[in-house]
Amino acid sequence: MDTFLAIIALLCGIIGIIGSILPVLPGVALSFAGLICAYFVPETTITTSMLWTWGVVTAIVCVMDYVLPAYFSKMFGASKAGMTGATIGVFAGMFMGPVGIVAGPFIGAVAGEMLNQKRTLDEAVKVGFGSFLSFIVGTGVKVVVATMITYYIARDLFQQVVAMF
Repeated sequence: MDTFLAIIALLCGIIGIIGSILPVLPGVALSFAGLICAYFVPETTITTSMLWTWGVVTAIVCVMDYVLPAYFSKMFGASKAGMTGATIGVFAGMFMGPVGIVAGPFIGAVAGEMLNQKRTLDEAVKVGFGSFLSFIVGTGVKVVVATMITYYIARDLFQQVVAMF
């Protein structure tokens, strides 16, 4: 078993799960990179069809990550100012810990709507809720996919370790 590739595969999977929550890391893509590393370990049980399947799922999730916020924002009546505020809130929230990561998009969307569009507080909060909902749904999907990919990496590596003894 190529130990270096196995360690890199598992690290990519774990960092991918973390990256699914932190907007600064490409979580699912990192987990998929780990699956690719595990695939190239000589004793792997990961098949080419599994690699292609997870590659397609990864691509869909990556595209969804860009489309979902706009979809939810529009669905809840956001203007460009609200969407921009939500995006700024995501990045500002990263520096404020877990609460900032969750609250940042909401606060940014509300601020954008109230400052630039002169909306009432109720209208702005509705848009903020849409932004928050898109963050929760998108993050949930990314965490589930990254965790599943990491599970397959760990299962494959565990089977190889057991086979050695």
